[in-house]
Amino acid sequence: MVDHRCGTRLGAEIARAAPEGGDSVVAAARDPRKLPDDLRRHDRVLGVRLDVTRGAEITAAVEAALRRFGTIDVLVNTAGRGLLGAREEITDTEARSLFDLNVFGLINVTRAVLPVMRAAGAGKIAHIGSRSGCEGEPGASMYCASKFGVAGIGEALAAELAPFGIQSMVVGPGVFRTDFLDGSSLSTAERRIPAYDGTPAHATLDWIGTADHAQLGDPVKGAALIHEAVRRTGCPGAWPWAATRQSANWPRCAAFRTTSRPGGRGPRPRPATTPPDRPGATRRYV
Repeated sequence: MVDHRCGTRLGAEIARAAPEGGDSVVAAARDPRKLPDDLRRHDRVLGVRLDVTRGAEITAAVEAALRRFGTIDVLVNTAGRGLLGAREEITDTEARSLFDLNVFGLINVTRAVLPVMRAAGAGKIAHIGSRSGCEGEPGASMYCASKFGVAGIGEALAAELAPFGIQSMVVGPGVFRTDFLDGSSLSTAERRIPAYDGTPAHATLDWIGTADHAQLGDPVKGAALIHEAVRRTGCPGAWPWAATRQSANWPRCAAFRTTSRPGGRGPRPRPATTPPDRPGATRRYV
């Protein structure tokens, strides 16, 4: 199950990569009618309505997945948006709205899927975090905080769910050519304080106009790597990749727990080279 924002580039490409590998997909979007035509018409793809901030829609999406495919092998939590502005400029309402989607939406979808995976004694969850969940950046404090939350949840789940045969992975991408920087995925603080002009916080805001849809990362290749990772027998606990720069905080991000040795720590994961578990099996993604 690929949850929420499948109409945007990275979610859509993940939803495309799975059936190309022989898997089935539940592509969840706030308006499934707006899913790309190739996904809506694919016989291995089920489009469902899902706003992850609405509990009833989460329940209905999981039930639809089970009616169609019988189980859920993989959950990809892609729901999220950005919020930029100096910390002083961002209101409580703006910050809470961001966390309702980026953090509590992920929490609630994961909670709804876990009973299915526990009953099966297996499952994989990929949480789409961000490089901003590894280092704080000016002008993006609230977005960074939400993605630090995603990273912490994903890391804790790796150890918490290991006894049930369920694996948890956090993916920390850098900038990709998606809709993330346009109005459909990104908002800025309604209030702008002139004192921050010419400072790093507003330099981030100025960067949006030049970077939108011109980012270096290729979402098709990124989606293929995510699909490859979840097909591994033991997917990495955290996968920081496509960073545009290194930082002193990067080793902390790269040292998250792996799921192959619960409670242990492993080296920085690399793209998968090992064959998937259950060769030839068809997985059900939601």
